Amino acid sequence: MILIGKEESRRLTVNGIKRYRQRMQILSLLYEHRSLSASDLSKEVRISLPTTKTLLDELIALKAVETSGIGESRGGRKPALYSLVAEAFYIVAVDMGRYKAKATIFNCHNEEVTPIRFIETNIDDPKLVDKLHEAANELVRESGIPEEKIVAVGVDMPGLIDSVEGINYTIKNASLQNVKRRFGAKFQKTVYIDNDARMQAFGEFVFGKAQNTVNSVVLNWSWGLGVGMILNGQLYSGSRGFAGEFSHIRLEDEGELCICGKRGCIETMASANKLLNLAKSGVKNGTISQLTRIFKNNPDEMQTEDVINAARGGDEFAISILNQVGSALGKGLSILIQLLNPELIVLSGPISQANQYIMTPIQQSLNQYCLENICSNVRLEISEIDEHSGLLGIAAMLFQKVFGDAMDEIR
Repeated sequence: MILIGKEESRRLTVNGIKRYRQRMQILSLLYEHRSLSASDLSKEVRISLPTTKTLLDELIALKAVETSGIGESRGGRKPALYSLVAEAFYIVAVDMGRYKAKATIFNCHNEEVTPIRFIETNIDDPKLVDKLHEAANELVRESGIPEEKIVAVGVDMPGLIDSVEGINYTIKNASLQNVKRRFGAKFQKTVYIDNDARMQAFGEFVFGKAQNTVNSVVLNWSWGLGVGMILNGQLYSGSRGFAGEFSHIRLEDEGELCICGKRGCIETMASANKLLNLAKSGVKNGTISQLTRIFKNNPDEMQTEDVINAARGGDEFAISILNQVGSALGKGLSILIQLLNPELIVLSGPISQANQYIMTPIQQSLNQYCLENICSNVRLEISEIDEHSGLLGIAAMLFQKVFGDAMDEIR
């Protein structure tokens, strides 16, 4: 077997444990770099070149590694490059929102090997874990992937999440509070749980706009306002994993009541909920707008994209709403910018798709509330992998955890 657990590790000799750890280091490096020569691996793992080649031969025999081309010469014969076999390992990734979840399977080349499965959810549903487990099992069955090749399951979700213990402290649904234990019991696999905005940030850092940045912020602009942060080139979680609760920064002393129980949180001023509440109120009051014409008799059926589409069509009422929430968001972002001094802020989530209709008021608000020397050096961009950033973040994090945990298991 390529990966072993605690029971199998107890039967290994001291030398066997050492070799297993070295093999895991090689797999981890090949996942991170895609392809490396034996010489590069030897230097990274700090073992001799002959030992490295022997370990690579073992991994090739296990169908975990393959030769994948020829590298650049460094003054001699061009070296062979080694890569992970795409079908060696798979993970199941679940990106859970308040009303919809997405699930897919990735191979260890970070490629989706199944179509994304959309699952209608209600985060308060006591049977939600069972529903997600059933959907994930269907994906595995339909894919034809052997069960033993699925090495881990990852789930991201909104809320205050302790990723080590797998506890969500925000969601009232008792079945989701100790999520890691519940999913672990269902899947019988390594399970990793984290906050949705943080996994979106990691997805952007590994695959998206935040690649090659050292300090960047990714905003999940949806029903709430979650922030994921890359600080000093690392995903930042805080002391207990609660960093990034941007939604509940207080901007108004006597503002609207927030779901957290406090008043004036930025969520009450700049979220998708606020956007739709403003739109519905205008429709009910007969505001002249194509939204009123379409939703006069059923305002509660209006969605965020309806407001955005109306703005794109030149609807002044829709544009004014986006301007209001964009200005409020800019005011909140000015706090983050002055605290963190990021080089990049990436906007993701449904409201970000309004493009210039929200970018302009955000920038104007930043100009008003942020120090010019700090603000002028920050790039504000819209995600290009928005729909996939959370799933990609989970995939990247899971494979790192799988190889890291495999080494930790036998310490």
